[in-house]
Amino acid sequence: MTSLCVFCGSRHGKNPAFTAAANALGQEITRRNWRLVYGGGNVGLMGVVADAVLEAGGQVIGVIPDHLMAKELGHGGCTELRVVQSMHERKALMAAESSMFLAIPGGLGTLEELAEIWTWQQLALHNKPIGLLNSENFYDPLLEFLDNAVTEEFIRPVHRRKLIVGESIPELLDRLAGECVVDQPIPLEKT
Repeated sequence: MTSLCVFCGSRHGKNPAFTAAANALGQEITRRNWRLVYGGGNVGLMGVVADAVLEAGGQVIGVIPDHLMAKELGHGGCTELRVVQSMHERKALMAAESSMFLAIPGGLGTLEELAEIWTWQQLALHNKPIGLLNSENFYDPLLEFLDNAVTEEFIRPVHRRKLIVGESIPELLDRLAGECVVDQPIPLEKT
């Protein structure tokens, strides 16, 4: 089964359009009969996208560290909620369970997850597609930084082009699916 890993905020953000986009994304994932893989939380955009998939009858794999479960932040309605010991184990398991990746608006955690999975791709640890939903131009400053990093020769153009950016959820998911190599494993490292 095709699985989309979504990196997103544990808060809703100021603009209600971000919540609407997370909800629309969850509905579109289910419409395509894909499975959602995400950080396992019941809060913010994480909770919104998971709830939208579940409400539409889709499958959700949540992966959450035990220290966040202890704070009662785990989503009890997930099809499958896997509790792990560390953030590193969480990201490795999410990557192993996913066919492709998508970052939607979020904060430092979202940025860190996007940067790590993109770095793994650059290092040829996987060749799964990675997307960025630029809802309400949220990621314009990041895209400007990335383009400047190419100009300053810190990022190779070939790697910059690997990040698939879009504002329309259906079109962006079509582009990701077009690049998808289903069931390509990412080896789990021992932590």
